[in-house]
Amino acid sequence: MAVDAATQQLLTFTLDQERYAVEISKVREVLEFISCNRVPRTPEHVRGMINLRGNIVPVIDLRLKLGLGRTERTVNTCVIITDIQVDGEPLILGALADSVQEVIELESTAIAQPPKMGTRVDTRFIRGMGKREDQFLIILDIERVLSEEDLRAVASAQQSAPADPGAPEATP
Repeated sequence: MAVDAATQQLLTFTLDQERYAVEISKVREVLEFISCNRVPRTPEHVRGMINLRGNIVPVIDLRLKLGLGRTERTVNTCVIITDIQVDGEPLILGALADSVQEVIELESTAIAQPPKMGTRVDTRFIRGMGKREDQFLIILDIERVLSEEDLRAVASAQQSAPADPGAPEATP
């Protein structure tokens, strides 16, 4: 399916009963939530690390980072595996979501600038507000959700974490 420059593909998901989205180009895959191995001296919203086919991947709790409370594990809880950049270097990062909905195409004209106020989420993390039919969705800038300090802590923890052959391995 060809997508023109005026159309964006987004993965939609829920956090605390609200719809969010990220650019599909930043998403590698979506996994069922598995247990994470906690890493000392990382921020609270860094839930831990998972073994993804031999790669150590940090997992953040989007709800905690956005001030929406801790994500509780349910049958719908999943990990969105993303590809982001830290200091120009690629980083694979998992982000917990209450549930993943669907991939949608949204016309650029259906995306507005983030509001100056009136949202529970820090507007620095919002790339735009989308409207599809009668529903609004918050489009996150996944690379901005974590502060530079957070990203460095995660990258440092990822580099110093030994590959634990006994750790649960994530599989699609």
